[in-house]
Amino acid sequence: MSAAPSKAKSSAPRRFHWMRWIVTIVLLVVAGWFVWVYSQIISTANVDNAQPAEAIAVFGAAEYAGRPSPVLHARLDKAMSLYNRGMAPIIVTLGGGSDRDSGKTEGGVGRDYLLANGVPFERIIAETESIDTEQQVKRLAEIAAREHFSRIIVVSDGTHLFRIALLCRRAGLTVFTSPRAPLGHIDDLDAAQRISHEMLSYTALRFNLHLSWLHRWIHSKAD
Repeated sequence: MSAAPSKAKSSAPRRFHWMRWIVTIVLLVVAGWFVWVYSQIISTANVDNAQPAEAIAVFGAAEYAGRPSPVLHARLDKAMSLYNRGMAPIIVTLGGGSDRDSGKTEGGVGRDYLLANGVPFERIIAETESIDTEQQVKRLAEIAAREHFSRIIVVSDGTHLFRIALLCRRAGLTVFTSPRAPLGHIDDLDAAQRISHEMLSYTALRFNLHLSWLHRWIHSKAD
């Protein structure tokens, strides 16, 4: 009568042993994945891959009452530098706005900034409806199809570009990444938050966890 309980007791350590190994393997795989993603983000951020193309696309960032934020300013300056070097004849500014922006959009503010700095109106295409990176890529793909752009230089923050490149490939676009210039000193906490955001966003994208609905919900609930 005592054989069954002793057999159950002897099998419990074995089950625990296998569970521990499974958990360890899963944690190692997850850690390895994030180390790889981190290395790719940093590698892309530190290399300017700009090559001659049909257009330069500037991904949107905040604007303040019709003026580009420092981040958007730096992205636009990078696009103008590429344009003035003859890397592409057209600049596409991307990004919409919210109810708080009094009708101003990131793409529109970008266009106005480029015009004020000597880029001809006919050399600028302003996209003014998208509210996140995925939508900006979608609108860029539509513009590329309409304008017959086959090669595009994409300009954004360095840590943003690895995710942008994947989205563009999925949209059928051939792109070359070109990071904006750094802005002053970024403290370690801010840098860690930016990298963490991109690592999680890229992972969600890679495994088809579409989060655009969450961004739209946040915008709709914002005061």
